[in-house]
Amino acid sequence: MSRPSKHWVVIPAAGSSRRMASSGPPKQYLQLAGRSVIEWAIAPFLERADCERIVVVLAEQDQHWSELPLARHHPRISTALGGAERVDSVRAGLRALVSLADEDDWVLVHDAARPCLRATDLSRLMDELADDGVGGLLAAPVVDTLKRADASDRVSATVPRESLWRALTPQMFRYSVLDRALHAFRDAGAPPTDEAQAVEALGLQPRLVRGDPDNIKITLPEDIERAARLLETWSAA
Repeated sequence: MSRPSKHWVVIPAAGSSRRMASSGPPKQYLQLAGRSVIEWAIAPFLERADCERIVVVLAEQDQHWSELPLARHHPRISTALGGAERVDSVRAGLRALVSLADEDDWVLVHDAARPCLRATDLSRLMDELADDGVGGLLAAPVVDTLKRADASDRVSATVPRESLWRALTPQMFRYSVLDRALHAFRDAGAPPTDEAQAVEALGLQPRLVRGDPDNIKITLPEDIERAARLLETWSAA
């Protein structure tokens, strides 16, 4: 009889923070409410015993990870070297798990710059996808009115928002499905913007699991302030 599926985590953290317009550390290492952003991002997975291992995928010239307490002391965290694109880093994370994970095991991919993942959202994702044949992702329904712009940044159309969702992370797929999907994109030109897009290209339909829209990604300097307010509110609740 085969063993139950295990859960593994990949944290792509090799990005260069081009949109932060800062000469400081990459956004995943910025300080946020007493911890670095990446420490907040990893924390919900460390709190769960059923997340077997967390692979943090780093840039080759990373000089910050080794300074964090997590890097030195936690037995469930390991590292791998990433690549130029997100897809390269996630594939590096999968290679780091190849001797540990079975084909039917689950892999959760979470952005290193998403520090506001609620434990309840992570539990919902894992529970709702436990018996799913494809996998899926946390997502939030779009609530704003959407406009399509022309080349002059004038409105060319209002886009109906019904059935539109904003993709979040983690995104959770079987090891074999995700590995096959990312390999298929290797020579396909433009890389996928997330794992779900690569899985969609196989003809599969990832499931959308409702998540908190406050699960924001640190992209611009003002996002740090917003994340700090969110974390402060949650800790006071």
